[in-house]
Amino acid sequence: MPNDPIAQLSARLNCLNKSQKIGRIGSISGGIVTVSGQVDVAVGDRVELGSGIGGEVLGLAPDGILVLPDGVPDGLALGQVVRFLGRVGISPDDTWLGRVVDAFGKPLDGRALAAGPVERRLRSAPPLATSRRPLGPRLETGMAALNTMLPLVRGQRIGLFAGSGVGKSTLLANLARGVSADMTVIALIGERGREVKHFVDEVLGADGMARSVVVAATSDKSALERRRAAWASMAVAEHFRDQGKHVLYLADSVTRFAEAHREVALSGGESAALRGFPPSTTQTIMSLAERAGPGASGQGDITAVFSVLVAGSDMEEPVADILRGVLDGHIILDREIAERGRYPAIDLLRSVSRSLPAAASFDENQLIAEARRLLGAYDRAEMMIQAGLYTAGTDPAIDAAIRVWPALDRFLGETETESTTHSFARLAECLSPKSIAPRKTAAA
Repeated sequence: MPNDPIAQLSARLNCLNKSQKIGRIGSISGGIVTVSGQVDVAVGDRVELGSGIGGEVLGLAPDGILVLPDGVPDGLALGQVVRFLGRVGISPDDTWLGRVVDAFGKPLDGRALAAGPVERRLRSAPPLATSRRPLGPRLETGMAALNTMLPLVRGQRIGLFAGSGVGKSTLLANLARGVSADMTVIALIGERGREVKHFVDEVLGADGMARSVVVAATSDKSALERRRAAWASMAVAEHFRDQGKHVLYLADSVTRFAEAHREVALSGGESAALRGFPPSTTQTIMSLAERAGPGASGQGDITAVFSVLVAGSDMEEPVADILRGVLDGHIILDREIAERGRYPAIDLLRSVSRSLPAAASFDENQLIAEARRLLGAYDRAEMMIQAGLYTAGTDPAIDAAIRVWPALDRFLGETETESTTHSFARLAECLSPKSIAPRKTAAA
């Protein structure tokens, strides 16, 4: 049984070190601690420095072992004992649902937390490419736009690209509450402590939290811990996936994950390349994304949403460019749309779901194509329309776009409390020439 306390205790006892590898601090320079001693260790092993500060082995050199501390090396002195802990994974358990944990699987909500019987590696391999199932059926999301023109299907991986303050966290919380999945795993990487509590208590709420595991590493944590939070949260998602469950995985944000990796990699001597990011950034981001998606036979699926902070809507910056190339679609939130009060502030014309056209029927694809055509016509002529320079009757496509644009714009902000079928019926109404009454919209 997965929650058997005897099995959990036995697993924890088996993890206890029967011997302790130690070394001594030989030098401290530039935030890197060099440990002397002939000790059999590997890159990535965890250590405990003399004053109780954690750290990680970054490199091995003839004159010692290079260790990056979790925090500032205040209090460390030459000759202090260093304990080598080996490779430390994470042991998720079914009882973690409804809990907030850190990157090491320790509780952050002040209550006791049982570790699972099996320790998982932080950076496990994804299922074999030849054994993975195809994408599954369309999912209910609770939002009209994502039920219709940007469908999300089981096992899909999408990116959420947005600047700060555009409604990204709210959209993620709406997905956590609305997507039909067995459970949700949420990685909050580099967020402020106040925002973590607000997200859990107010944005996610009791209902959303009841079926979620939140893995948080706040902005004050070391780069090692912030990077580890992404890997640890994915390992938690894989724990449930391997039970045959459908897991919704939300990461906020991959940008902060990449920035944490940059700090660690540069400290380890890797050179800066992609606008200051080291070359290993590409593989690090891609390997994280590849672990999500459809499982192999006998496994469940991980449907993933990776958020990316894009300053000034720069979609060509390294993290956005890398991630966009390995996903099954992307949603772009636009600041101008948010400023005029429509939430979620999805820029439909710049967003795409690669689950189409397979995720919709022929008639539904026709509706989606028509809506995009009219929104595109309005977008191209918007400056003329707003300036009063367009004369009705000049272009039939623009005339039709002007008639339906208010209803379509409202539709993109609507919540959906019924079904995808109802969302498509609403979309068909919006595309008809008759006047559409205002509907309930998603909260900002």
